[in-house]
Amino acid sequence: MSDKPGVSRRELFQIVGSVPALAAATAGSSPAQTHEARQSAYAPKVFDEHAWRTVRVLCDLIVPADDRSGSATQAGVPEFIDDWLDFRKQQDGNDDLSAGILGGLAWMDGESLRLFNKPFAGASPNQQGQILDRIAWPERASAEDRRWAAFFTKFRDLTLNGFYSSKMGIADLPYLGNTAVPDWKGADPAVWAKLEERMRNGYQGLGGEVKPWS
Repeated sequence: MSDKPGVSRRELFQIVGSVPALAAATAGSSPAQTHEARQSAYAPKVFDEHAWRTVRVLCDLIVPADDRSGSATQAGVPEFIDDWLDFRKQQDGNDDLSAGILGGLAWMDGESLRLFNKPFAGASPNQQGQILDRIAWPERASAEDRRWAAFFTKFRDLTLNGFYSSKMGIADLPYLGNTAVPDWKGADPAVWAKLEERMRNGYQGLGGEVKPWS
């Protein structure tokens, strides 16, 4: 995180290089395919009223609105996350994933109350940033914060998968596939440069090792 809430689209791609591909791979596999269209009538199944407010605030800190598109909540990401957690509970026969997310949200509230005497969703952007700075980068997290850094990593992955599988998020991607062009001029040099940089940093695409979160 930085000293201002949220991160830029460029920083999001640097943080999670494979999210666009993951979003494309998971789009259609979740029961939340139409999460943008269902926002107004949505009743959360996993989150209570207080947690729902925290989820919405946290989602928009991860993907704020900018000059390219709206925020995560405007794209229906909280609904996507709630649907996904409920779906996993039914498929897995347990609520371990939901419990991990709810536990992380509760920890954020507890830290905010301890430090600022207010819940996380009611804290100032600077105060929220102080908490997120501790858990946004797992390799920098202290020993006592590592569990919560794992929570935040998972929540951020869910947020980005939700956003980039929404109509708004897909429109935000620098991808022009399935678009007729009169004259093919090869791949965008900027895209190749980004791919080469990721490969130099060890990125192996979706075929690389994926470590489950626990």
